[in-house]
Amino acid sequence: MTTEMATVALPDGERIPKLGQGTWEMGEQHARRADEIAALRAGVELGMTLIDTAEMYGDGATESLLGEALTGIRERVFLVSKVYPHNAGKRGVQTACEQSLKRLATDRIDLYLLHWRGTVPLAETVEGFEALRRAGKIRHWGVSNFDTDDMAELSGVPDGDRCATNQILYNVARRGAEFDLLPWLAQRSMPAMAYSPVDHARLPKRSPLDAIAAARGVSVFEVALAWVLMQPDVFAIPKAARVAHVEANRRALDLALDASECAAIDAHFRPPRSKRPLEML
Repeated sequence: MTTEMATVALPDGERIPKLGQGTWEMGEQHARRADEIAALRAGVELGMTLIDTAEMYGDGATESLLGEALTGIRERVFLVSKVYPHNAGKRGVQTACEQSLKRLATDRIDLYLLHWRGTVPLAETVEGFEALRRAGKIRHWGVSNFDTDDMAELSGVPDGDRCATNQILYNVARRGAEFDLLPWLAQRSMPAMAYSPVDHARLPKRSPLDAIAAARGVSVFEVALAWVLMQPDVFAIPKAARVAHVEANRRALDLALDASECAAIDAHFRPPRSKRPLEML
C-alpha cells in the first residue's frame, strides 16, 4: 500500500484524511479493549489519523477508550466527536463538550458535530458551537444526519455558514444523498463524511461486488469501501476493532475501480432518480 494519505478539504481549506476510523460500539466490552486500542493506534500509524466518536457511544465509554488509545499520539490525530440533540443549545453544548473533553483526555476537539437534529433551535446550537470555537475548545463544528432542507435552514441562521461537514449514512447500497444533498454540499465546498461506508457489514449477499472482489483477490467490503472513497468530496470513517481489519480498510484506499467495474456497480446499485428521505442508522 502507498504511504501517502489522500485528503479532502474542509470549507476553510484545511485538509484532512479521506479515510479515517469510526468507533461505534467500541469500548463497551472489557475483553475487547486491548484489541480495540491496538487497532486504533495501528490506524494512526497507517495514516488514518481522523478518528470519529460521540458522547452517545457507550454512554461515554467509547470516548474514554479513545482517550486511552491516543495517549502519546493525540497531536497526530484529527479528533471528531458528536453531541446529543438533547444537549444542544448554547449552554448544553458547552457542558457536553467539557464532559467529552475530560473523557477524551484532551484540551480540544478538532470537529464537533450535532449528532442529529432535535427540537432545539439551530441558531442556539450554532451560538454554542461558536462560543466553544472562540474559546479554543473546538476547532471546527458541523452536523450529522441533516437532509438538504435541514442544511438550507442551517445556512440561513447567524454563522450557519461556518458548518464544516455533514456526516451521513452513505454507501454503495444507500445512495439517496446523491440526488440533491451531495450536490448541495459540493456547491458550498463542504465535504460529506460517510458513516457505515460498508453498510455495517449488511451488504447484499450476491452483487457485482462479489465478482470484483474475487477478480482482485480482496474482500467484498474492501471493494465497497473503495467505491465510497472514489467519490469526490467524500471522506469515510469505517470502524475496525482489530488490526487486520484496519489494514484491510487502508488497502481499500489504494484500490482503484475501473470504469467497467463502476458501471456494473451502478447497474446493480442504481443511483437515485428522485428525492429520497435521508436514511439513518
